[in-house]
Amino acid sequence: MTFNPLKFPMSLVTPWRLTTSTWHEHIPFAFTCMEILRPEVLVELGTHRGDSYLAFCQAVEALGLPTRTYAVDTWRGDEHSGLYEESVLAELRKYHDPLYGRFSRLVRSTFDEALSHFPDGSIDLLHIDGLHTYEAIKHDFESWQPKMSDKGVVLFHDTNVRERGFGVWKLWQELEARYPSFEFTHGHGLGVLAVGNTVNPEFSEIISLDGSQKHSLGMYYCTLGQRVALAAKSAEVEEMRDGGKCLKLCRLCRFSSFRVKTTLRLLRRRLGLVLPVRFRRQTIPVLKAQE
Repeated sequence: MTFNPLKFPMSLVTPWRLTTSTWHEHIPFAFTCMEILRPEVLVELGTHRGDSYLAFCQAVEALGLPTRTYAVDTWRGDEHSGLYEESVLAELRKYHDPLYGRFSRLVRSTFDEALSHFPDGSIDLLHIDGLHTYEAIKHDFESWQPKMSDKGVVLFHDTNVRERGFGVWKLWQELEARYPSFEFTHGHGLGVLAVGNTVNPEFSEIISLDGSQKHSLGMYYCTLGQRVALAAKSAEVEEMRDGGKCLKLCRLCRFSSFRVKTTLRLLRRRLGLVLPVRFRRQTIPVLKAQE
């Protein structure tokens, strides 16, 4: 495999904030995206509690990037995510603003209303995670595509969900036939689409992997993603008051942790990868959402 993910050790770092989200398993790849692409402007459409967006912000802070980041959401919800209470945005602001306010903005707006705030050709990395019907996701992509730069990459969440009226998978089938692309099937699916003509060469290596190499890379990020999901479960354990339930979840976490570590060791041997020394024993605490 030409692409060596361990050249980009940000993927091994634990996220600082984990709430309830189906995006946890993709955070390691989000860190890799930021480390490779180093975008000047990042926009996320659909943020909810902010686990994915705050992971992007964490990477900006940790890597010392000059990136400007924007989260666009009404924070009212939709037919797939349900309705949000005002406390969702209030809690996100309470955590976000002191840490990332100098380079990040939470934009309370519809996706269409926010279009006027971004010049054409200005966005390097776009994450679309709004309403998941085929019509809605197609509209979002087509509306925001002119805003993408020559090195632009678009991420689509939930490409592997085919129930409850989700239609991202259908649009993804159309787009992957037109653009260089890569899809992770774990964590409800994440589509990676290179829409720019001059995408970073190392990122292009990911897109150009063959079948078996794609499978190996998918396993690698799936395993790292399971580690993040496990960390979120561990945080839930700390908040539980029922001793019986707590014991049951602790046993599950210990078993899952063993599986994750074993799979990582097997993958490193198979791919012939060497973990950088400074990351072999690094432990970074998980910070729970502020109450």
